[in-house]
Amino acid sequence: MSLAIGKIVTNENNEIGKDGAFIRQTNRFDTPFGDKPGQLPIEASRYRLIWAAICPWAHRSMIAIKLLGLDDVISIGKVSPIRTSHGWEFSLDVGGVDPVLGIRYLPEIYASTDPEYDGRATVPTVVDVKTGKVVNNDYFKLTYYWETAFKPFHKTDAPDLYPEQLRADIDALNDVIFHEVNNGVYKAGFARSQKAYEDAYHLVFNRLDKLEQRLSQSRYLFGDKITDSDIRLYVTLARFDVAYYGAFKTNRNRIIDYPNLWAYARDLYQMPAFGETTDFEAIKKGYFLGDNAHNPYDILPLGPDVSHWHTPHNRDKQFSSSH
Repeated sequence: MSLAIGKIVTNENNEIGKDGAFIRQTNRFDTPFGDKPGQLPIEASRYRLIWAAICPWAHRSMIAIKLLGLDDVISIGKVSPIRTSHGWEFSLDVGGVDPVLGIRYLPEIYASTDPEYDGRATVPTVVDVKTGKVVNNDYFKLTYYWETAFKPFHKTDAPDLYPEQLRADIDALNDVIFHEVNNGVYKAGFARSQKAYEDAYHLVFNRLDKLEQRLSQSRYLFGDKITDSDIRLYVTLARFDVAYYGAFKTNRNRIIDYPNLWAYARDLYQMPAFGETTDFEAIKKGYFLGDNAHNPYDILPLGPDVSHWHTPHNRDKQFSSSH
């Protein structure tokens, strides 16, 4: 079978610097959603979000969509957590083909959108169902669009995840969380020199130590209400002990070893939008099996025990009198 995947690469070999450090590719499709000329129009049922349960960037879009009640506005497609040599595959669907897009591998639609594109076909990907083209894979900003541009479609009791008075502070913290935590673990895991690995290792744990302290003062990162920043931190915490600790060698501490971070993570997990979109088995498979796992015998770790995620967190009681 010949695949129309063009020049698209499906590994990270072109994302390693001369010093062995991992440098994540930039996003090719970054047209914003909005009502200004040249922006992507805000319409219900026009867009399809493709995600994978392994991927933290895709996961945070799903959490935001669930929290805001956009499930009926944005259609959802899901690829297997195990990335193949041909890229993300729709093997979870009947016949191995996305029922809306009619493709087997995600790179197919990238190639048909832009035959000259030579980067990885990434999740999350937003496809304009009307044109059949990829219109946005800007994972860093996607949740902002769901939270702001799509506000007319939010459910009536939707939380304000990106309140105007906090946006500058949220943006600043999100930048730190991305570079030092979300992508920090990847810098450690994909490093190809000892120094690059050690630099990333210390970057991650120095920031986790600071976040542990911050979360001793308030229930969430910005007081008693969840924000976009909590979604971004959560997706890394949820993957840490089951995947990053072993697969990415970020093994100074587990999240379960941090009293505040661990209780905070459980607090979020026990909300349906977080817990129902968190698939620990898929996360493990995604990081330990498949094309980029460096696991030649495809041995899947049995642990750790994830039943602890359901234990009481008590953060609601701990901070109930302080607000």
